[in-house]
Order: sequence, then C-alpha cells, then structure tokens
Amino acid sequence: MRGLILVAASVAALALAGPAAAQAPIVIKFSHVVASDTPKGKAADKFKELAEKYTAGKVKVEVYPNSTLYKDKEELEALQLGAVQMLAPSNSKFGPIGVKEFEVFDLPYILPDLTTLRKVTDGPLGARLLKLLDSKGMTGLAYWDNGFKEMSANKKLVAPADYKGVKFRIQSSKVLEAQFRALGSIPQVMAFGEVYQALQTGVVDGQENTWSNIYTQKMHEVQKFATVTNHGYIGYVVVVNKKFWDGLPADIRAELDKAMKEATAFGNSQSAKENEDALELIKKSGKTEIVTLTPEQDAAMRKAVEPVYKDVATRVGQPLIDEFLKETGQASH
Repeated sequence: MRGLILVAASVAALALAGPAAAQAPIVIKFSHVVASDTPKGKAADKFKELAEKYTAGKVKVEVYPNSTLYKDKEELEALQLGAVQMLAPSNSKFGPIGVKEFEVFDLPYILPDLTTLRKVTDGPLGARLLKLLDSKGMTGLAYWDNGFKEMSANKKLVAPADYKGVKFRIQSSKVLEAQFRALGSIPQVMAFGEVYQALQTGVVDGQENTWSNIYTQKMHEVQKFATVTNHGYIGYVVVVNKKFWDGLPADIRAELDKAMKEATAFGNSQSAKENEDALELIKKSGKTEIVTLTPEQDAAMRKAVEPVYKDVATRVGQPLIDEFLKETGQASH
C-alpha cells in the first residue's frame, strides 16, 4: 500500500510538470475525524473557502470530515506518506509519534484560561513547538481550540476522594492516564465515538470533555453530575505535509498562510461561543446537575494532581514545563 501511495504521488508530480501545469489546480486534501458542525469542522470549511478565494482558484481544497478518509490512528502516517496534505489532530496525538513535548498541553491546570493559552500558542514557545514537527515530515501551521475540559460522572465529584475507584474514559495519552491514577480513578482508553454507549451501559462511570463535546455527543443524558473544573485543554494543531508545503510557489504559500490565519481566528471564536451555548443547553435540559467548586475545593484538586508534573518531566524535561509555567504566569511545580 505504501509503495502504491508513493508511486501515485510521483506520477502526479510528473503530470504537473507538463505544459498543463498552469491550468491544473493544486489539490489539498484536508482530512479530519470530527463532524463538519464542530469548531474544527467549521474552521476547516472556512479555510477551504478562503484558500480558494485568495488563490483565485489555483488551489482546490477537498475537506474530508468524520474520518471518511482516514481514522484517528492512520491519519498521521497518511500525511507523512503524502496521501493527504493537511490534518488537524489533537495535541495528544504527537506524543506517540515521537514529539513528546506536546504532552505538556495535556497537563492538568497548566493553562488557566484562553488569554494565557494565546500567550503560549501565539508566542515564541508555540512557534518553537511547531518547529519540532519538521523532523517528522510535517509543517505546523496553526493551533485550533476545542476548549477546556470538565469532569462528569454518575456521582458528585467535589473532593479528590470522590474520584477513588471511578472508571473514567480517556483519550490515548500517558499524561491523562497519570492524571486519573493520581486521583485514584481507573482510566480506560476509548475512541471518542464509543463514549456515549459506554456511559449508558456502565462500561465506564465518567469522562472528561468540553461542554460542546458533552452536549453534541449527548453525554449529559447519561451522566447525573458534571463538575466545572476547567482542569485541562483540548486543542488541535493544523499540520501540512512538509515536502508538499515547501514545494509550493511562494505567492501561493503566502495566500494560504493568510487564509489559515483568518480560518484560525474564526474557528477559535466559534469554539468559545459553542462551549458557552452548550453549557446553557445542558443546564436547560435538567438531566445533569452542574457542580461548582469552592476555591478551597479547587485548590485540593490542583494539589491532588501535582504528581503528574513529575511524571511528565521525566519524558519532556523539567525546563520545558518551567518555561510553560513562566509563560502562563504560574509558579513552578
């Protein structure tokens, strides 16, 4: 299969070198694993619209949502082989392919709010992290938000002791595993699409997610309680195949950069709004009781997950964590 993909890619390159090159649009296949009607889906569609407009049709963007082209586990390899040109995987996906530094984004309470998050993603630290992807044959273009995570379960989660023995669904991440183990919970890795049924049937007792994910996946209908913790962040990195990107004419690349900047601003403002709206709709449904922590309860939760920082430091190095904490105005852990 890999050989066939590479042969197809080189035949396409030869065809473009012919006299018809001027007429043939450059095709960018953009694959992602969520629905079109999500902040990521909307941002991808906005990028398509703007990229085609700014390049006056010289570029054609084909968006493949909902894993129609590649699933979670296959998409990064497909990008590296040049079978697709663009993806927007979650930060957690880069650790397993060897860019462990991205694990820092999964640390509990490392990003207190969106303003602080922007300082990281729009600043030199964010740019440096994107550069690390070069060695994997991809160029990092932008950071897209999903939002901050909350905890939900069929019991009230107020104190760290409430988490003992609770089975939590997590996405595949060593950091998230360590986070729940620190709380005495039992973490279980599971695909996003399977969570509702697992909660409904009691395969797991709880999960962590953004309000918009909880609402659109109807998780609130099978969870009695949700606690406002904002303990973690779910975000994505838009990546493009490096060889493909470097091979584009400079003027085309400049227009695509402009389209990406605008699509990012659009998608990120959508994300904040959709999380607010989803929380209101969950409250209105009356199916889930929303629990708010006191400052003391919040402090106890933060203290309980502190060991996770030491765990991650062994893999990404303490200096990177310290730089993150300095950038976000928090004291060292």
